[in-house]
Parts: sequence; C-alpha cells; structure tokens
Amino acid sequence: MATDQKKARQSRSLLIFLDESGFSESPSVRRTWAPRGETPVLVVPFNWKRLSAIASLITTVAARRVGLCLRLHPGTIKLPQIIDYLRALQRHVRGRKVILLWDRLPVHRGGAVQAYIRREESWLTVEYLPPYAPELNPVEYFWSHLSGNDMANFVGDGLHAVRRHARRSACRVRHRPALGRAFLKHSKLF
Repeated sequence: MATDQKKARQSRSLLIFLDESGFSESPSVRRTWAPRGETPVLVVPFNWKRLSAIASLITTVAARRVGLCLRLHPGTIKLPQIIDYLRALQRHVRGRKVILLWDRLPVHRGGAVQAYIRREESWLTVEYLPPYAPELNPVEYFWSHLSGNDMANFVGDGLHAVRRHARRSACRVRHRPALGRAFLKHSKLF
C-alpha cells in the first residue's frame, strides 16, 4: 500500500476503496434495549429478497477528507452494475486521477470491466488488495458499522423500505467525517 500512496501523492490522485455487500429483508438481530419486562419482538417476513450494494470510500493520500458513495441494486451485482458504478465515480471525481483499490472478486476481473478500465486509463488506475485480507479494505468497516448499528433489528415492509433505511444510514455516516477517517485508520493503511 505504501507504493500506492506514494504513486497517488506524486500524481495528486484520489484513493478509492470499493467493496460490495448486501442487505436482506430479514434483519441482522442484535441485542437491544426495551422497557423493563417487555421483550423486544421482531416480526420478520419469511422471504429472501436481497438488495445488493456497492460502496466506496474516497480519500486523499493524507486522509484529511473522506467521502462515501453508495449505490443499491435489487438482486446481485454483475458486470453492468460495476461499469455503471465506475462511470458514476468518474462524474463524481470530476476529472481527477483515481487509484481504485478493490479485491479480486470475479466480477472485478471480468472481461467487460477490464476493457472499460483499459479505455479509462487516463484517469483510472486499478490496484488489487491482497487476497484473504478484507481487514485492509476500509469499506468492510463501513459495512460492519451499518449492519451492527443502523441496520440491526430493522424490519421493513419490503425492499423499498430497506433501501430507504440503508440510504439514510449511509447519509448519517457521510455527515460524520470522523467516522470515515476511523474506518481508514482501523485498516492500518493510514
């Protein structure tokens, strides 16, 4: 990672950490508070609809500023969703050079994604994180925070409610810059 930071510093590039995850209509159940004598009860729909998510933490080399981008998709993440997300990132960074750091998920190494990356090499450089090292990706800590805090024990009326709650939760993280820096610091890369 030190060479990537050095490369980013020399080219004045942004570092973008990207990862995928998902949410279900069935919540992750955590310990919670309730009035004395009243056991909290979650009424969960018995279905397996999933909402997939792509998120990225965008930072400078010094990690003084941290941004968060989130995109939600029904179903699973496939090549077209990855390419659409990269296009959205290009609009978001407005012409700045970017070093994208992500894992070796097969969809990241797919032919269409690699062709897109080759076409966009004027602004986009890709580096892969080491295999079996999710602790190096700060976005993993964002997912952990969401599932352990904001999304825990949340039962929605459908995927639209899960989508709305996940967006609201991400917005709360976005408005707490110290939290984004904590994700970066916890990865021990900064």
